[in-house]
Amino acid sequence: MIKKSALIHILGGVLAFGENPNIVLIYADDLGYTDLSCQGSKYYETPNIDRIGREGMTFINAYAGAANCAPSRACMMTGKYTPRHGVFTVANSDRGKAKNRKLIPIKNKRILDGKFVTVAEALKSRGYRTCVAGKWHLSEDPTKDGFDTNFGGTTWGHPKSYFSPYKNPYLKDGPKGEHLPERLSRDVANWIKENSNSPFFVYLPFYSVHTPIQAPKNLTAKYEKKSPDGSHKNPKYAAMIDAMDQAVGHILKTLDEQKLAKNTLVIFTSDNGPHGSISRAEPLRGVKGMYYEGGIREPFLVRFPGVIEAGSRNKTPISQVDLYPTFLDLVGQTKPPGLDGVSLLPTFKKKDLKPRSLFWHFPGYLQSYKADQDSASKFFRTTPCSVIRKGDWKLIQYFEDGAIELYNLKMDPSEKMNLALKNEEKKQELFKRLQEWQKSTKAPIPTEKNPAYRE
Repeated sequence: MIKKSALIHILGGVLAFGENPNIVLIYADDLGYTDLSCQGSKYYETPNIDRIGREGMTFINAYAGAANCAPSRACMMTGKYTPRHGVFTVANSDRGKAKNRKLIPIKNKRILDGKFVTVAEALKSRGYRTCVAGKWHLSEDPTKDGFDTNFGGTTWGHPKSYFSPYKNPYLKDGPKGEHLPERLSRDVANWIKENSNSPFFVYLPFYSVHTPIQAPKNLTAKYEKKSPDGSHKNPKYAAMIDAMDQAVGHILKTLDEQKLAKNTLVIFTSDNGPHGSISRAEPLRGVKGMYYEGGIREPFLVRFPGVIEAGSRNKTPISQVDLYPTFLDLVGQTKPPGLDGVSLLPTFKKKDLKPRSLFWHFPGYLQSYKADQDSASKFFRTTPCSVIRKGDWKLIQYFEDGAIELYNLKMDPSEKMNLALKNEEKKQELFKRLQEWQKSTKAPIPTEKNPAYRE
């Protein structure tokens, strides 16, 4: 009943464009901020993904809604921050050894509640054909969440294999040895051709480049011959990025061939930072699972011919919760109440957004892969925390001991200098705003002591 009422509200509005624009949202998995050649890597090669930015706009302060897979997707699909939907992490929120956890974490919701109207449902209500291909991760069957067609999307966080046979209940096996990103791009390309006479929304969340690290041998051999670039040095991981890039190229080529490119908004971004044992987002601090910049700041490339100036760059801090209201604005729908994001359409035309803060909330634990991965804890990548970014300033509140970290990201993008003790006024300003947000979203804060904890 709640979902029906929300859909009725969404149906209002007048189209803002002469033709219903198509939307292609490409979402990488575990791809770090600098894991593209257009983002500074001299090792990884991504000419097709780079093309999106070259022909469109690059946002340099774009963020995922969380530091790992499922919650980022839930934020993007609902346009809401984590406290509103309760998907805070992947699987359990009590990861890591119990003896090292000071608090009892808030219980995590593994599946997105069906009461939420996804962006796919909202667009479908406007007559859009909808397709998802790849890592859905929010329920067993995305066709129950607004998608007409599903290629390989389920609750899985990673594939059993990147090579056929995939053993995926929602993706027929291809010829032995077929590579997954190639397959997904081919299925999507064919779907676009079949639905080219209708406005469409394609959501292509590649499983790449999540583990297992598996890539075609010819691409791996290519990178074995290249010189490393700092932490960018894993040939097989580089080959996975290359294969995904080629798959993106297939989609862009299809849009060109079908003469759809001029009326299609294309967005490429990622769900969180890189897996710390494989790649890093230097000079940013942190990796997947951390709420430092390397764990949540993402590549964000947008192309919309005739609207976005080619080769433009934008410094505005934005969040993936902004995509939902952006898509609604694009097709002329009124933004329903309860969305946390704002439309990015003004930024596409180089207009400023109203100043605002961005927020994150993680009331659980994520175990550490290694003890030296930039975390504030030697046992965990992340302990329970809340985060706010306001302008150039960022504050992290830890719930275990009340510790506060304050950074000026303009002066210190690597988050090396905690200014919490040196700038009391700014600390209190951000902390007060964070507390107001926690209250307004009813963010659950863990306070119960863990009896299994040992000093």
